[in-house]
Amino acid sequence: MRGRKPKPTKQAVSVPGNALPRCPPHLDAVARKEWRRLAKPMHDAGVLTIADRAALAAYCQAYSRWVAAEEKLKETPMLLKTPSGYVQQSPWLSIVNKQMELMNRYMSDLGLTPVARTRLAHDATDKVEPVSVVRVVYYDPKPEDVSEPAPAEPDDEDGVEDAIVVRSTF
Repeated sequence: MRGRKPKPTKQAVSVPGNALPRCPPHLDAVARKEWRRLAKPMHDAGVLTIADRAALAAYCQAYSRWVAAEEKLKETPMLLKTPSGYVQQSPWLSIVNKQMELMNRYMSDLGLTPVARTRLAHDATDKVEPVSVVRVVYYDPKPEDVSEPAPAEPDDEDGVEDAIVVRSTF
């Protein structure tokens, strides 16, 4: 998809019920802890529905993998020397970077980044202004009345402003 992502909106998809999604059983302990940390506040804010369960689960799993890879990275150097003598980046660093990339994608989709939150806050404060209706009445003057158009007189009966527009021959 090209261009900017559309702004996330609260409850953009109509879903039956408004229950708090349950934590999937396949998540490990770290992912379940992250689920518990985020699910209730997001649901209370109106940005998490049952339809978002898989996206939040994927984020939590990526978070868990990121934490595990960060712990392993602390135990090993960032650069390793191969048996052939070449220096290469630690595989744990690649995993950390990939999981952070995935987490960032899910975070922006779920409204967990500062930019996504400002978009949600901006959408919530947008109010639709009432539309002003202008009624245009065409007046066909007699040939001698063409020199001066009639003045506009408001019609107070229905609260809509009327305008009289003089039409010449087209």
